[in-house]
Amino acid sequence: MRIAIVAVEGSLLSAIAGLSDLFWITNQALRAPPEGAAQGLAIPPGLAFETRIVSADGQPLRDPQGRLIPVDEGFAGGEAYDAVLVTGMALGADRLPPMSASIQQAARWFQQSHQQGAWVGAACAGTFVLGEAGLLDGRRCTTTWWLHHAFKRRFPKAHVAWGAAIEEQDRVVTTGGPLSWVDLALHMIRRLAGADVAKLAADISVADSQSLPQLVYAPRGFVNTADPLLLQAEQIIRHEQPGMTAERLAKALNLSERTLHRRLKELVNESPKAFITRVRIETACMLLDNPGASIKQVATQCGYNDDTSFRRAFFQLIGMSPVDYKRWSNSRNARPS
Repeated sequence: MRIAIVAVEGSLLSAIAGLSDLFWITNQALRAPPEGAAQGLAIPPGLAFETRIVSADGQPLRDPQGRLIPVDEGFAGGEAYDAVLVTGMALGADRLPPMSASIQQAARWFQQSHQQGAWVGAACAGTFVLGEAGLLDGRRCTTTWWLHHAFKRRFPKAHVAWGAAIEEQDRVVTTGGPLSWVDLALHMIRRLAGADVAKLAADISVADSQSLPQLVYAPRGFVNTADPLLLQAEQIIRHEQPGMTAERLAKALNLSERTLHRRLKELVNESPKAFITRVRIETACMLLDNPGASIKQVATQCGYNDDTSFRRAFFQLIGMSPVDYKRWSNSRNARPS
C-alpha cells in the first residue's frame, strides 16, 4: 500500500513525521506482533505500507519553527498512490490557513489523484486544501471546530458536519484537530487493509480507534454564534422550552416549518429535529460537567421524559453514555492535589 504524505508551505513537521511513523509502526507490528496482540485477527500475509513525503517541486520545506521537512519526491514523479494525505499547517496573520502557491498546487494534485482512484484525506487545517481542490463540494466533511465558521464561508458548497471527529464520502476523508492525523491514519488503515489491521495499529500505538466528537471540546453553542437565528433558537430551546417540537420552534421564531428547515440546512446542515436534539444534548453536557449532577435530573431538565430516550440521543451524538461522559468529564476537569 503506497501512501503519499503531502508537505506544503506551513506544514507541521511533527504531524508529517507522526503520520509516517504510525504507518511504520504498523508495519513492524504486522511483521512481528507482540505475543497475543494479533490473536484472532485476520491479517493479510505480506501486507506493508510504504510512505513517501511529497512536495510540489520535490524540494524540502521549512516548518513554521524553521525545522527542515525532508521530502522524497515531487508531484511530477508519476508514481501512483493508494492514498494521498495532508496534515495541519500553521495559520496566517488572519488566523486562517494561507492560500499559497504550494497549497494551490497541492489542491490540483489532490484532485488529479482522486480522479485516478486514490483515497484522499486531510487533517485539521489540511481540510482547506481539499476544499480548494473542490473535492468537498456536495460532500460531507469536517474540519477543526474553531475553523468551522471560516471553512463554511470559504467553501459554501461543502456539507460540513459540526463537531464531527471524522467524515468520509466517496473516498474523501476529513478529520478535525491538530492531532487528528492519528484518526486519519487509523481510518485509512481500516479502509485499505481492514478493521483487524486498524485494531492492531491502534493497540500497538496505544491510540483510541473510536474518537470522541469534537463538539465535546468546543464551547457549548459555539456553532450557533454564526447567525442570530441560531442564537435565538438556542435560547428558546435551552432556557424556555427544552422539550419542544420543530413545529413549536418554528412558531416561536415566527417562521413557517418549511422556512425553518431551509434556514437550518443552510446554516448548520441540520434538520429542525436534529438542531433541537443537539442543543438539548449540549445543554446536558454542561449540566453533567457539574460533579453533583444526577443523570435523571439532567434528562428531565433537558426535556426528556424517560431515561431511555435521553441515553439513546446522548450516545448517538456524543459517542458514549451519559454515565461514561460524566466519568470522562470529571477526570478531565480534576485538578491535581
